[in-house]
Amino acid sequence: MRADTPAPHTGAVSEWVLHVDLDQFIAAVEVARRPELRGRPVIVGGNGDPAERAVVATASYEAREFGVDSGMPLRLAVKRCPDAVFLPVDGPAYQEVSDHVMARLREFPVVVEVLGWDEAFLGVTADDPEALAEDVRRGIEEETGLSSSVGIGDNKLRAKLATGFAKPAGIYRLTQENWWDVMAERPTDALWGIGRKTAKKLAEAGYTTVLELAAADPDALAARFGPRLGPWYRLLAGGIGEREVSATPYVARSRGRETTFQQDLTDSAAIVAEIARLAERVAQDVAEEGRPAARVAVKVRFAPFFTHSHSVTLPEPSSDPAVLAAAAQDVLARFTLGKPVRLLGVRAEFPRA
Repeated sequence: MRADTPAPHTGAVSEWVLHVDLDQFIAAVEVARRPELRGRPVIVGGNGDPAERAVVATASYEAREFGVDSGMPLRLAVKRCPDAVFLPVDGPAYQEVSDHVMARLREFPVVVEVLGWDEAFLGVTADDPEALAEDVRRGIEEETGLSSSVGIGDNKLRAKLATGFAKPAGIYRLTQENWWDVMAERPTDALWGIGRKTAKKLAEAGYTTVLELAAADPDALAARFGPRLGPWYRLLAGGIGEREVSATPYVARSRGRETTFQQDLTDSAAIVAEIARLAERVAQDVAEEGRPAARVAVKVRFAPFFTHSHSVTLPEPSSDPAVLAAAAQDVLARFTLGKPVRLLGVRAEFPRA
């Protein structure tokens, strides 16, 4: 039996959340700049050199057919798709195109909440959301030449998930009416907010599908996964999510810098120097943000691929470069640096509002 299945809607629904996602955005921008690449596998990441230590920022659909996906090391990507065209990441170019897209979205009678370069939520009042979604897709293509997909939902969670069913270049509606038909038997990592690691832990606890998770005892989930996360997982499984779309500008929770080394660092003095350099750059970012930092965190990735992080709360929020640098070195001292280091990162976290 399905637990807590919401009662179906009665009557017309006029308030919707649309999730707009630009298809293979970064790769699409690069192909638009280089039309001769259309139809070829394109992989964007790092400096565009597949021999370097960097990860895939995005891959065209042609490259994805070879099993290449975002976050994959470039060295693995070139093994899977040796004939791909590898290109460097060009952040300013992507930001410029994104700005054009978001400006076009704001011309519609909607509330726009930007999520990143390539996606946004739209708050919509409409009797025919599919018609509006098609107008949005057409407007984006006319403005930039880019393809997009639109998910329609009665909250943000369902709209976001609907986009996955809409891709590529489509429209899909996921609401309380069809939630169980679409989602009940899917694995828990089909939910927005549950990744593979969490899904594995849920499976170990006996919850392998969305329906099983929705039917779980909230007290049992809280005991196993914590009083906040456990019940939240159950809400996700029921399709319960936030409805409000806010046009409030995005406010960063932290500013960070990290470096992946082409050759592992083994000398402790070099590691200390690199943390100092990263902390200096982060301090500049904090100054530009105009807000003091409350915590400083350090991330260390040891060879071959084991990542650990520690953080410290500052006695009081600060933008002082010396304070941030000292905190970073204090956090670094908590690590045992006996193994080669392939990545270092420093992050300053701002106080929560």
